[in-house]
Amino acid sequence: MPKAEYEFFNHENVGWTPVEAGSGAAAKGMVEKILNWDEEAGVSTRMLKFPPGIETSEVIFHDFWEEVFILEGELHDKSINTTFTGGMYACRPPGMPHGPYLSPIGCTTFEVRYYRK
Repeated sequence: MPKAEYEFFNHENVGWTPVEAGSGAAAKGMVEKILNWDEEAGVSTRMLKFPPGIETSEVIFHDFWEEVFILEGELHDKSINTTFTGGMYACRPPGMPHGPYLSPIGCTTFEVRYYRK
């Protein structure tokens, strides 16, 4: 089933849950808020929170498109030695490497993941 149809709703009504280990950028302490999910395709729309001081250890690759907007905080990509801050946007095609990350002050992102037909 594709992602569900929703009119506007308050994201505060959706709880934060720990990011599952083995999902690429996961590190202890990271949490996500799944706003919508396509179970069949395995893609989501979510908010992702990196707590202050978190550091991930892997370069991430995935087979779906990912668009990311940093809502607040900052995220440092250790592979390219670049820091991204609130208000910045990324569009990553399948296979694009990113990370590992360090977030000294924490970071919250909004992400949309999808497969292109």
